[in-house]
Amino acid sequence: MTTAILENTTARVGERQFATFYLGEMLFGVDIAAVQEINRQVNITAVPNAPAHVRGVINLRGEVATVIDLRTVLGMPPAEESRDARNLIVASQGEAIGLWVDRISDILTLKADEISPAPANVDGIDGRFFQGVHTLETDIVVLLDVEQVLADRD
Repeated sequence: MTTAILENTTARVGERQFATFYLGEMLFGVDIAAVQEINRQVNITAVPNAPAHVRGVINLRGEVATVIDLRTVLGMPPAEESRDARNLIVASQGEAIGLWVDRISDILTLKADEISPAPANVDGIDGRFFQGVHTLETDIVVLLDVEQVLADRD
């Protein structure tokens, strides 16, 4: 039994998992290691004089988390509220940041050789935000570099 567990662990060493979500009709993924939680909190408090990409702040169990409109950061039209919208809470530099997304999809497990190099752009979105892409049967998943997306928000 120990050998089976060891073999299973060895097979997974080169794999990474991504939480996937949609912005409009585009499918994106972020490394699950950066994701703290996914929540539906819509009680977002606006922040006066905040940049356009900041939707506001939320109370996350006593901690204040800034909510970023990921669409705006990526150069897409601003997000609209919908019942499928969620906050993908990620950790960045010791801070909880909410990424407002249109809807959550699945967890995707990929081997390194299943990730293609990042293109210069996808549908007009600058390639500096990408770690790479993965082709599914019916879609392409754009793998985002969360740190680059958040670094560019200032």
